[in-house]
Amino acid sequence: MKISKIETISIRLPTRRVHQWSSLTTPIGVYVIVKVTTDEGLVGLGEAPVLKDWGGDHMKYYGETPQTTTHIINDILAPTLVGQDPCAIALLHSVMDKAIKGYPYCKAALDMALYDLAGKAFGVPAYRLLGGRYRQRVTVAHSIGLMEIEKAVEEGVQVKGEGIKTIKLKGGQAPKRDVELVKEIRNAVGPELRLAVDANQGYPTPKVAVQTIRAMENYGIHYMEQPVEGIDAMALVAQSVQTPIMADESAWTPQDVLEIIRKKAADIISIYTTKPGGLYQAKQVAAVAEAAGLQCNVNGSVETGVGNAANVHLAASTAVASLACVIPVSTPKGKGRGGIAGVYYSDDIITEAFEYVDGEVVVSDKPGLGVELDEEKVKRYRVD
Repeated sequence: MKISKIETISIRLPTRRVHQWSSLTTPIGVYVIVKVTTDEGLVGLGEAPVLKDWGGDHMKYYGETPQTTTHIINDILAPTLVGQDPCAIALLHSVMDKAIKGYPYCKAALDMALYDLAGKAFGVPAYRLLGGRYRQRVTVAHSIGLMEIEKAVEEGVQVKGEGIKTIKLKGGQAPKRDVELVKEIRNAVGPELRLAVDANQGYPTPKVAVQTIRAMENYGIHYMEQPVEGIDAMALVAQSVQTPIMADESAWTPQDVLEIIRKKAADIISIYTTKPGGLYQAKQVAAVAEAAGLQCNVNGSVETGVGNAANVHLAASTAVASLACVIPVSTPKGKGRGGIAGVYYSDDIITEAFEYVDGEVVVSDKPGLGVELDEEKVKRYRVD
């Protein structure tokens, strides 16, 4: 079996509401879907949920856009992959890295499609190719973007009623507002529900971050995600507070995690399929974190059902990903259970909704990633 064709499709999904965080200047859902076809007629799906203002510490990793992604995949990566065995995933990562340095979201989209193809070829779900299924359901954390506190409280109460056990609150723009938000949400949802805060590097100094976290500790927070920019600054915060610190923007690659471990800069690592360049490298990130005794979750860039499926298989197969995962519950319009828990779009491009039960997504046993495109929806939301 050989790769015969690679196609990119830019889409724009409608959102349920505006989902905003401190560094975001572009709307979510304007992404690139990848189709990799073989000479035997199998089709693998992948996704690049690209954002131009999303990258690592101090410009270490650069933003990607639908335009750059389409160019890099079609003009540079695809010519090196056509004719290759899609199941030789480690080799093909080496081929892609030799073709061009960087562009992890482009490579992650192709990586997802390769795992989808391999799973379909062998008749097994992707998690079987990633170490096997460690858990049958993945616990979902619901993310509340930057919005008025009153609306955030309303959403928090609603998703608690729909089974969510962990809520992640976006912050980082105004410390006093963030503390007030935690207080009001805590009062509304009670003591049992876990609250986390994600500042997206928004606090200006470690001192401000420490003061803010200590004020939040009066109301109980599960962890603080990426309070400041830079591993050295993260270390100052992590060693000054009782609350566990999660690294996200600081933790893209296995090498990043090694530096975080050496500098004691975080207690938790947020693993992505996309940041390191695909599922293949994401498992390496998880292995380094696990060896150091760090906790992990699986996070993402608010993907469509294609990328979310890859995230579910990553979380299902990764023992150390024990914390609630920010994986959207992909739900095409008119399908699924209703409700808003884990839902950020008003529609999706896959044919069937994820199965959501009491705050968890059920892991699919279908071959590959376990999702198929609704071609009519793809036509509707296509923008290229």
